[in-house]
Amino acid sequence: MKYYPWMISLRLKTLPLSLCSIVVGNALAYWQYQFNFWIMLLAIITASLLQILSNLANDYGDAIKGTDKLNLTAHARGIQLGLITLKQLKIALQINIILCVFAGISLLTLACNTLYELYGFIVLGLLSIIAAITYTVGKKPYGYIGLGDLSVLIFFGLIGVIGSYYLQTKTLSFFIIFPALGCGLLSVAVLNINNLRDLESDKKNHKRTLIVLIGKKLGQIYHLILLIAALFCFSLFAYHTLQSIWAWLFMLISPLFIKHIFAVFRFKTAKDATPLLLQMVKLALLTNLLYCSGIMLS
Repeated sequence: MKYYPWMISLRLKTLPLSLCSIVVGNALAYWQYQFNFWIMLLAIITASLLQILSNLANDYGDAIKGTDKLNLTAHARGIQLGLITLKQLKIALQINIILCVFAGISLLTLACNTLYELYGFIVLGLLSIIAAITYTVGKKPYGYIGLGDLSVLIFFGLIGVIGSYYLQTKTLSFFIIFPALGCGLLSVAVLNINNLRDLESDKKNHKRTLIVLIGKKLGQIYHLILLIAALFCFSLFAYHTLQSIWAWLFMLISPLFIKHIFAVFRFKTAKDATPLLLQMVKLALLTNLLYCSGIMLS
């Protein structure tokens, strides 16, 4: 199949999770009766392109450093399988950056009312592009020194939710930080399972993720803390601000969280962890969707 190498390298399955923060932010704006469909659509397109940029840059950086060369059980990318060259991948990165800039400018032109807003979001956009690229690319990629979790929390939680909310409403509220943190913590939990799975491979290739630094056992406890903290943040906003029975819709998924946590503490090998990664992605998606439904029904 001609486009197969690119399909697996773009990792389109990761897009729904990366868009959760945009959807949560827009659901909060809808709850405030301040919602523009076209702003949401352009935000989704821009966030999707940034996620694809991150995926391609991740493959490019790991390919240069040889990090995933022997880890084909967990990863199957075009560059690893020899179906895409480094030169082709670099060109794809350049094209994607141009698309990100075009989509971002279109979004800001529609959503921003003042030059201060425009310049502020341009800076955030540039930081997002830089963060996507330097996760694994460069002399000192931050994904190799244990800062990946913090980056995910900031960009997939705080900036994604609060930024998309502000573009719709032009206002900020202190309590918006709690659903933003909840959303970000669930994305960090997905990354954490990925890092638990790749622990041995990352050690061999000197990729110092947080799990490599703290070890498997503490990583499992850390995973439990992430999930509890995410549900606590969602609950705090539901109790203090939404004050509706619908706001607790997301708690219906609690039994699945408990089952997942037990499985995380029992897995032995990287192969055992692969289903847990897919499970965590589904849990994060379902929790965010139920939370958004609860917000709008409130």
